[in-house]
Amino acid sequence: MKKAYWLMMLVIGFTISSCSSEQSLQEYYIASAQNPNFMSFDLPSSLLNLEKANLTQTEIEAASSLKKLNILAFQKKSENEADYQIQKAAIKSILKDDDYSELMKINTSLGKATLQLKGDDDTIDELIIYGDNDEKGLILVRVLGDDMNPASFVQLIQAMEKSDFEGKGLEKLGDLLKG
Repeated sequence: MKKAYWLMMLVIGFTISSCSSEQSLQEYYIASAQNPNFMSFDLPSSLLNLEKANLTQTEIEAASSLKKLNILAFQKKSENEADYQIQKAAIKSILKDDDYSELMKINTSLGKATLQLKGDDDTIDELIIYGDNDEKGLILVRVLGDDMNPASFVQLIQAMEKSDFEGKGLEKLGDLLKG
């Protein structure tokens, strides 16, 4: 009986220690979708109209690795200032995880942004674009794909420039960015 007790305690101990108490970015997206201060969009890559653009073979390969974009936007107002600060700190905490590598920081008139990668040198699991502006709010974009190659992002951007994507369906997001 004692052996069974200790064996069960050992299994429970390993189970508890193997669970991470830190929230993943995916878990954050799911939890934030319930928050009325957030707007959430999941955009399939087909919305970018890349298949209609006149693309080179390299651009086609880069575009085919893209699956979808997850967009989460928080419009800051005077009544949600405290929640804005909490959400901003939570996102920054998640992005400080060792799973993410900062590619670049950007400071513009619209606010501050970072571009981060999750994956290794050969394949990227996701590209994260995070930006905030203490007057307007914040935006978090996850670019998801299959075997995305860091070198192919230039081709992907060129392919997007050739597409006839007009931003249909993103009017609310545009309103947020305008203030």
